[in-house]
Amino acid sequence: MATVTASAGTPNLREWAEEVRALAEERDAVILAHNYQRPEIQDVAHHTGDSLALSRLAAQVEASTIVFCGVHFMAETAKILSPDKTVLLPDPGAGCSLADTITAEDVRAWRAQYPDAVVVAYVNTTAAVKAETDICCTSSNAADVIRSIPEDREILFLPDQFLGAHVKRVTGRENIHVWMGECHVHAGIDGHTLRERVAAEPDAEVYVHPECGCATSALYLVGSGAVPQERVKVLSTGGMLTAAERTSAGKVLIATETGMLHQLRAANPHTVFEPVNPRAECHYMKMITAEKLLTALREGTTEITVEEDVAARARSSVERMIAIGSPSRGGE
Repeated sequence: MATVTASAGTPNLREWAEEVRALAEERDAVILAHNYQRPEIQDVAHHTGDSLALSRLAAQVEASTIVFCGVHFMAETAKILSPDKTVLLPDPGAGCSLADTITAEDVRAWRAQYPDAVVVAYVNTTAAVKAETDICCTSSNAADVIRSIPEDREILFLPDQFLGAHVKRVTGRENIHVWMGECHVHAGIDGHTLRERVAAEPDAEVYVHPECGCATSALYLVGSGAVPQERVKVLSTGGMLTAAERTSAGKVLIATETGMLHQLRAANPHTVFEPVNPRAECHYMKMITAEKLLTALREGTTEITVEEDVAARARSSVERMIAIGSPSRGGE
């Protein structure tokens, strides 16, 4: 097995990448990587993107095996959409603090309080939770999902409180009940830090993920006139990539997990991209290492399965999500 070094661009890492691609071809495998993965994982993957883009790819790829470099709920979603394929997650311990804030039992109890409500689940949830919901969404199509529901219907939105608050703002819908969950990484990118960075960088643009604790502060800065509206954008990770390709700004401050910077810098080397909070790193996303990816391809570890009845119920919810809106980029 190739010895893997810690930094990209070294001969050993190139040897590793060559072996990974060769093994993927031998195994008839496609490697999917989320935007928050380590740079070398993003670079070796056949496809890198966000939750919605990767979900669509998982439903369409012809390869018999999907190696998902992300977190557990993403690999589950791939299995739900491609039940006949083998789905591997290089580290089964790669979880999600947001997904852990709600269980299937919680959804059933909440639905019992609002029996006529439509349950909308952010894709950052377990298969068991998806099976209890009516439709999934990502951060890019959440507003469109809400707008697709008749205005007289109550909505239960789960599990992210910041994304829920955002879709209430942009849709103007008041009959949305929001679960009080959060991603510990995005919640840690707070309004105080954002305001300090914006004040220190008066010419920089600002891209804010709607899961962030600072999303409300970002909109307040615009609404109060402290920051011009064109400087601040609330975007999914896919939306950030599109905006990065188009911007002529000298600097852009990024409020999301720091793994996103790799894709943004590659998309536009003429702009400086800096994190609002450089400590905003998801340790779950970084659990997929070069060695673990190689081991997964060599040994077929670790296969992700979803109980057939759970998968069948979850599949309809995920497929409804995919059907609403078809941007080339957009998602978690």
